[in-house]
This record gives sequence, C-alpha cells and structure tokens, in this order.
Amino acid sequence: MNDPRAELYAYDLTEAIWRKASASGAEHDCVEVAELPYGARAVRDSKNPSREPLRFTASEWAAFRWGVISGEL
Repeated sequence: MNDPRAELYAYDLTEAIWRKASASGAEHDCVEVAELPYGARAVRDSKNPSREPLRFTASEWAAFRWGVISGEL
C-alpha cells in the first residue's frame, strides 16, 4: 500500500509554479502556494524559498482553507 504523505514529500518541486497568496501582506511577508498532482498543495515562505515547503493532501488543504475562511485559524 502506498503512503500518500511519503509520495507527496517525494514529489520534485524544482519545476513547481509558485504564486503569492492573495492574503499576503504589503510588507512582503508572503506565503506562496504551488499546485501539486491530485489537488495537493505545497506552501512556502517567499523570504526563505530554500527551506522545505509544507505539503498538504487535497483533503488537508480543503480542511485548512475551511479553517481560515471560517475564522477557526
């Protein structure tokens, strides 16, 4: 059985297309998001792009977004 988390972290982000999150501040404290296969996402700090990005499965990303939009996070 494949481990989806291991596959997610094994995915090569070299060619990832990063976009600035719409909620990033004007002070350039930016969060960038890249789309990954199967609805997964990678998230990084634009001021430190060499640091390993966080990676979320599609369901984790949906739960995270719901928490932000609903004000839980």
